[in-house]
Amino acid sequence: MCLAIPARVTALHDDAMATVSLGGVIKTISVALLDAVAVDDYVLVHVGYALHRVSEEEAARTLALMAEGGLLDEELREIAQ
Repeated sequence: MCLAIPARVTALHDDAMATVSLGGVIKTISVALLDAVAVDDYVLVHVGYALHRVSEEEAARTLALMAEGGLLDEELREIAQ
């Protein structure tokens, strides 16, 4: 089973890469699989790749469900609230 987690894009880079943030965790990921991504978009991230863009509301719902299921650490649970 695979798990993709929503994260907010904070910066775009020239090489089809982007910086994302989730609960203070900052990571550089590939956005090469997506047609268009902008700063402040939310994307589903799996093993360093953005797989799909989602709305802010969908990202919040997903994080809340993950928190409810005990899949997030305490810091990320606060974001999901």
